[in-house]
Amino acid sequence: MIKKFLSTPAEPALFVIRLTAAAMILPHGAQKLFGWFGGNGFEATMGFFTQQMGLPAPVAGAVIATETLAMLALALGLGGRVMAAALTGIMIGAIATVHGQHGFFMNWFGQQSGEGIEYHLLVMGLSLAIVWRGSGAWSLDRWLLKRLNTAPAQQGERTRELTHQPV
Repeated sequence: MIKKFLSTPAEPALFVIRLTAAAMILPHGAQKLFGWFGGNGFEATMGFFTQQMGLPAPVAGAVIATETLAMLALALGLGGRVMAAALTGIMIGAIATVHGQHGFFMNWFGQQSGEGIEYHLLVMGLSLAIVWRGSGAWSLDRWLLKRLNTAPAQQGERTRELTHQPV
Protein backbone atom coordinates (compact mmCIF):
# COMPACT_ATOMS: atom_id res chain seq x y z
CA MET A 1 0.00 0.00 0.00
CA ILE A 2 2.75 2.49 0.94
CA LYS A 3 4.64 1.71 -2.27
CA LYS A 4 1.56 2.53 -4.36
CA PHE A 5 1.13 5.75 -2.40
CA LEU A 6 4.74 6.80 -3.07
CA SER A 7 4.85 5.60 -6.67
CA THR A 8 5.37 8.43 -9.14
CA PRO A 9 6.96 8.79 -12.54
CA ALA A 10 10.16 10.78 -12.93
CA GLU A 11 8.31 13.48 -14.86
CA PRO A 12 9.85 16.97 -14.62
CA ALA A 13 6.41 18.44 -15.40
CA LEU A 14 5.10 17.08 -12.10
CA PHE A 15 8.04 18.71 -10.34
CA VAL A 16 7.04 22.06 -11.89
CA ILE A 17 3.37 21.55 -10.98
CA ARG A 18 4.31 20.58 -7.41
CA LEU A 19 6.57 23.60 -6.89
CA THR A 20 4.04 25.96 -8.47
CA ALA A 21 1.23 24.79 -6.18
CA ALA A 22 3.46 25.02 -3.10
CA ALA A 23 4.78 28.46 -4.11
CA MET A 24 1.24 29.76 -4.64
CA ILE A 25 -0.08 28.63 -1.26
CA LEU A 26 2.91 28.77 1.11
CA PRO A 27 2.92 32.60 1.34
CA HIS A 28 -0.77 32.46 2.33
CA GLY A 29 0.13 29.98 5.04
CA ALA A 30 3.00 32.19 6.23
CA GLN A 31 0.53 35.07 6.53
CA LYS A 32 -1.73 32.94 8.68
CA LEU A 33 0.92 31.24 10.81
CA PHE A 34 3.65 33.85 11.19
CA GLY A 35 2.04 37.14 10.18
CA TRP A 36 4.48 37.48 7.28
CA PHE A 37 3.62 39.28 4.03
CA GLY A 38 1.07 41.50 5.77
CA GLY A 39 -0.78 38.62 7.42
CA ASN A 40 -2.34 38.59 10.88
CA GLY A 41 -0.48 35.65 12.41
CA PHE A 42 -1.70 32.51 14.12
CA GLU A 43 -3.81 33.85 16.99
CA ALA A 44 -5.66 36.45 14.93
CA THR A 45 -6.25 33.99 12.10
CA MET A 46 -7.53 31.33 14.48
CA GLY A 47 -9.82 33.92 16.04
CA PHE A 48 -11.15 34.99 12.66
CA PHE A 49 -11.68 31.41 11.48
CA THR A 50 -13.37 30.23 14.66
CA GLN A 51 -15.29 33.30 15.81
CA GLN A 52 -16.22 35.12 12.63
CA MET A 53 -16.36 32.25 10.14
CA GLY A 54 -17.60 29.68 12.67
CA LEU A 55 -15.07 26.99 11.75
CA PRO A 56 -14.22 24.44 14.44
CA ALA A 57 -10.76 25.03 15.90
CA PRO A 58 -9.35 21.71 14.55
CA VAL A 59 -10.48 22.67 11.03
CA ALA A 60 -9.00 26.16 11.36
CA GLY A 61 -5.72 24.70 12.62
CA ALA A 62 -5.69 22.16 9.79
CA VAL A 63 -6.10 24.94 7.23
CA ILE A 64 -3.15 26.86 8.68
CA ALA A 65 -1.00 23.73 8.95
CA THR A 66 -1.84 22.62 5.41
CA GLU A 67 -1.05 26.02 3.94
CA THR A 68 2.35 26.06 5.67
CA LEU A 69 3.77 22.71 6.76
CA ALA A 70 2.02 20.65 4.10
CA MET A 71 3.17 23.07 1.39
CA LEU A 72 6.76 22.67 2.56
CA ALA A 73 6.30 18.90 2.32
CA LEU A 74 4.70 19.30 -1.11
CA ALA A 75 7.61 21.41 -2.34
CA LEU A 76 9.95 18.59 -1.27
CA GLY A 77 7.70 15.96 -2.81
CA LEU A 78 7.05 14.26 0.53
CA GLY A 79 3.62 12.64 0.64
CA GLY A 80 2.66 14.68 -2.40
CA ARG A 81 -0.63 12.92 -3.03
CA VAL A 82 -1.88 13.48 0.52
CA MET A 83 -0.65 17.08 0.67
CA ALA A 84 -2.27 17.87 -2.67
CA ALA A 85 -5.53 16.19 -1.62
CA ALA A 86 -5.58 18.28 1.56
CA LEU A 87 -4.98 21.40 -0.51
CA THR A 88 -7.88 20.46 -2.79
CA GLY A 89 -10.08 20.14 0.28
CA ILE A 90 -9.08 23.61 1.47
CA MET A 91 -9.89 25.10 -1.93
CA ILE A 92 -13.30 23.40 -1.95
CA GLY A 93 -13.91 24.76 1.54
CA ALA A 94 -12.84 28.27 0.51
CA ILE A 95 -15.22 28.18 -2.44
CA ALA A 96 -18.09 26.85 -0.33
CA THR A 97 -17.66 29.23 2.60
CA VAL A 98 -16.38 32.50 1.09
CA HIS A 99 -15.58 32.79 -2.60
CA GLY A 100 -18.36 30.92 -4.39
CA GLN A 101 -20.83 33.72 -3.81
CA HIS A 102 -18.61 36.16 -5.71
CA GLY A 103 -18.68 34.34 -9.04
CA PHE A 104 -15.84 33.18 -11.23
CA PHE A 105 -13.50 36.14 -11.60
CA MET A 106 -11.09 37.53 -9.09
CA ASN A 107 -11.73 41.12 -8.09
CA TRP A 108 -9.11 42.65 -10.39
CA PHE A 109 -10.71 46.09 -10.59
CA GLY A 110 -12.41 46.36 -7.20
CA GLN A 111 -15.89 46.19 -8.72
CA GLN A 112 -17.02 43.04 -6.90
CA SER A 113 -17.84 42.52 -3.27
CA GLY A 114 -15.11 39.85 -3.00
CA GLU A 115 -12.80 37.49 -4.86
CA GLY A 116 -14.24 34.84 -7.18
CA ILE A 117 -13.18 31.24 -7.59
CA GLU A 118 -10.77 31.29 -10.55
CA TYR A 119 -7.65 31.14 -8.33
CA HIS A 120 -9.10 28.25 -6.36
CA LEU A 121 -9.89 26.29 -9.52
CA LEU A 122 -6.33 26.78 -10.74
CA VAL A 123 -4.91 25.49 -7.46
CA MET A 124 -7.33 22.54 -7.53
CA GLY A 125 -6.21 21.65 -11.06
CA LEU A 126 -2.57 21.64 -10.01
CA SER A 127 -3.38 19.65 -6.89
CA LEU A 128 -5.47 17.04 -8.67
CA ALA A 129 -2.64 16.43 -11.16
CA ILE A 130 -0.41 15.59 -8.19
CA VAL A 131 -3.08 13.41 -6.55
CA TRP A 132 -3.47 11.53 -9.82
CA ARG A 133 0.17 11.13 -10.87
CA GLY A 134 2.26 11.75 -7.76
CA SER A 135 5.11 14.07 -6.85
CA GLY A 136 7.17 13.47 -9.99
CA ALA A 137 10.87 13.96 -10.55
CA TRP A 138 13.23 15.08 -7.80
CA SER A 139 10.83 14.16 -5.01
CA LEU A 140 11.33 12.57 -1.62
CA ASP A 141 8.52 10.18 -2.54
CA ARG A 142 10.69 8.73 -5.34
CA TRP A 143 13.71 8.57 -3.03
CA LEU A 144 11.73 6.80 -0.30
CA LEU A 145 10.23 4.35 -2.78
CA LYS A 146 13.71 3.51 -4.07
CA ARG A 147 14.88 2.91 -0.50
CA LEU A 148 11.87 0.70 0.22
CA ASN A 149 12.43 -1.30 -2.97
CA THR A 150 16.08 -1.99 -2.12
CA ALA A 151 15.55 -2.66 1.61
CA PRO A 152 14.41 -6.32 1.30
CA ALA A 153 17.38 -7.24 -0.91
CA GLN A 154 19.81 -5.62 1.51
CA GLN A 155 18.09 -7.29 4.45
CA GLY A 156 18.35 -10.68 2.74
CA GLU A 157 22.07 -10.18 2.11
CA ARG A 158 22.60 -9.20 5.74
CA THR A 159 20.70 -12.29 6.92
CA ARG A 160 22.87 -14.55 4.76
CA GLU A 161 25.99 -12.91 6.19
CA LEU A 162 24.83 -13.49 9.75
CA THR A 163 23.91 -17.13 9.15
CA HIS A 164 26.92 -17.84 6.87
CA GLN A 165 24.67 -19.10 4.09
CA PRO A 166 26.14 -19.26 0.58
CA VAL A 167 24.62 -17.04 -2.08
